[in-house]
Amino acid sequence: MMYFSYHTHTDYCDGKAKAEAFIQRAIELQMHAVGFSSHAPFPVEVSWNMAENQLNNYVSEIKALSEKYQNEIDVYLSLELDYIPGLTKPFAQVKEALGLDYTIGSVHLIQSPVDNEFLFLDGPDTNYSHGLECLYQGDIKKMVSDYFSQVNEMILVQKPDIIGHIDKIKMNNKGRYFSEDEKWYQDLLKETIAVIKETDCIVEINTRGLYTKKSPAFYPDINFAKACFKNQIPMTISTDAHHPDELLLYFEEASEMLKESGYDSIRIYDKGKWKNIGI
Repeated sequence: MMYFSYHTHTDYCDGKAKAEAFIQRAIELQMHAVGFSSHAPFPVEVSWNMAENQLNNYVSEIKALSEKYQNEIDVYLSLELDYIPGLTKPFAQVKEALGLDYTIGSVHLIQSPVDNEFLFLDGPDTNYSHGLECLYQGDIKKMVSDYFSQVNEMILVQKPDIIGHIDKIKMNNKGRYFSEDEKWYQDLLKETIAVIKETDCIVEINTRGLYTKKSPAFYPDINFAKACFKNQIPMTISTDAHHPDELLLYFEEASEMLKESGYDSIRIYDKGKWKNIGI
């Protein structure tokens, strides 16, 4: 099996180690490639993103490390780019300006119905429950619909190479506010799959929620993966590592889930091109 990590966070954002520590661990694990995707600078004040004045240092460091380790492992430069309509920069513009190898597009902050207020999906559970009650007056269907609407717009308008943790909205739900089996939720997933099908975007199976015990399943789960397979949507595997020891956590389990979903290959990035390899 070929091992890789394209969704990796360093101490430039909320990661817990320097980029070189990830590379050295990846070499020990006999990985084929490691791609760095720290959270890009953000127009909204948050604690988990990269500072704007560190961006050039980040780019220079990853490019230098790629050259340093070129005979041992492929090292790629990326960013996890958040999408908020009207606020965030166009992904293609950022990619070209910085010479990124690929982009990961994600939604961590939902534009709420309350002016200038955002619902943060990650972090403590209180963010989720407080946002639901104060910003959405307890209307979970509206909140979830707003999330997927923002994701769908990101996919169509920004066309990231990889779509990050596509159903992250479920993370702090934990079965309390809605069931993923409910028809309205399944209909939202179907709409998103139809949107993805119109693009060349890759869906990642993100393992982080499972190994951090914040989610009982991967982002997305097997049912979503099966629907992606039926619609011929390419998929890859991401551990969303924030520490070198997380680089391959649940990687093989994700591979097995993809096989169970019907896939016999996954998408990898190899020296400037996306291609399929068998699993």
